[in-house]
Amino acid sequence: MVYVFLAEGFEEIEALTVVDLGRRAGLDIRTVSVGSDQNVNGSHNIPVRADISIVEVDWNDAEMLVMPGGMPGTKNLAACDVLMQHVEERAKEGKRIAAICAAPALLFGDRGLTEGKTATCYPGMEDHLKGANVTYDTVAVDGNMITSRGLGTAIDFALAIITELISADKAAEIARSVVYSAE
Repeated sequence: MVYVFLAEGFEEIEALTVVDLGRRAGLDIRTVSVGSDQNVNGSHNIPVRADISIVEVDWNDAEMLVMPGGMPGTKNLAACDVLMQHVEERAKEGKRIAAICAAPALLFGDRGLTEGKTATCYPGMEDHLKGANVTYDTVAVDGNMITSRGLGTAIDFALAIITELISADKAAEIARSVVYSAE
């Protein structure tokens, strides 16, 4: 199971691109509200009804935890103690975590999870990637961690997740099916 966490003020495109392309690829993905309501408003006032609330997450069944950026969504994710406890545990255990935009900086970097990793984030927030080999690529995959820069890299981010969880061939197939290729 892939869980995509939504907090008030999340970046809609970053979250929903992962959900859409992942489901097209056949991944079992659930959106998760970290608040008390399954209805979550994005940073551009687009309401989304999450599939489940955080109390329903089966942490043992989690193949990957995915955190979109957006403000104040990223700060609201960082304030969710249950989520951040699991993110930190998974990082230490080498289990898969992924974040895009401000989330790699504030959720991974500020907690020291990027130490020794190649990582990227929203431009101007690189100082938060503590101990990281900072790259300006659209996506950085380093072991169990996937990071990406922002809304404009959301398709690349989703395809990297598909590559890691299924295969590069499946990611290429999905890219072609949504007319996201140079071919």
